[in-house]
Amino acid sequence: MNLFDQNTPIATLNIYLSEKLHFLNPQEKISHIKIAGEGNMNVVLRLVTNERSFILKQSRPFVNKYPDIAAPIDRIDVEYQFYKQMGNHAFFPSILNYIAADNILILEDLGDCEDLTSLYQDQIVSTDLMSHLIMGLHHIHSRPVPKQYPKNTSLRELNHQHIFVLPFVKNNSFSLNSVHNGLETLAVPFKKNKILKKKITETGELYLKQGDTLLHGDYYPGSWMKVENKLYIIDPEFSFCGPKEFDVGIMAAHLILATGERQFLNRLFKAYPDYLDQSLVQRFCGIEILRRLIGLAQLPLKRNLEEKQDLLDLAEILIIS
Repeated sequence: MNLFDQNTPIATLNIYLSEKLHFLNPQEKISHIKIAGEGNMNVVLRLVTNERSFILKQSRPFVNKYPDIAAPIDRIDVEYQFYKQMGNHAFFPSILNYIAADNILILEDLGDCEDLTSLYQDQIVSTDLMSHLIMGLHHIHSRPVPKQYPKNTSLRELNHQHIFVLPFVKNNSFSLNSVHNGLETLAVPFKKNKILKKKITETGELYLKQGDTLLHGDYYPGSWMKVENKLYIIDPEFSFCGPKEFDVGIMAAHLILATGERQFLNRLFKAYPDYLDQSLVQRFCGIEILRRLIGLAQLPLKRNLEEKQDLLDLAEILIIS
């Protein structure tokens, strides 16, 4: 397997893409290698040539941001299969090449854009953005699912641990006070609440079950890109077939985390075009809020301890009500 990162010599990439893959045009040469985004799960490079630019993504047998956490290397194939099912829709980057043997996916470069994690700082979600997010999500959920679509079991099991299990373990080695002094104390009641933890366990079991709706699997601001007035949806390596309420719940959770406003749940219920089990959406939403506040996968939230307490209390109500 060929491994590439931002330190790979340009000459090596030119040989690989030109002579091995015949991907570059006859007179085309790479001139620059740049990191494209944070690349939480995978290595993500922007390769600039004398003719164009494109994105090269490569998976490793671990999480790129947390190398001590093992992760299934075939997750890049899940991303490839997902984009294939999107049918070149305008919300998604185009596939330019896929090299399964090297766990590499080459995608259209969307240009100089940033993900929407800025929402956590801005604390404002416009009606237009919310409308586009719902349209994109409904397009995903409406796509036909081929019988051979990956179950993505290993990555789902890893995600299950970090969403439904580890944040609620008393001694889980997460140093919450290093994130926000006093946060560990706020977390204690939620780790001790047996009724709450039972609901979380039951909901986690639903997440692991195979369903018949194609999901993005990680529908949050880090997977949303905006270029001028155009929205793109990226990073579907957590995709699987399951309950659409999971995607909707994750989206709702992050809109609430960004704004502090529960009303986004009701707005989603009214705007989403198909039937939703609202109770299940609320449970997934509440669990995501909890794990983002007291779990490993922290967000750049602009929240004081009192506001985090309010969000934790809201999450508990959403889960057990």
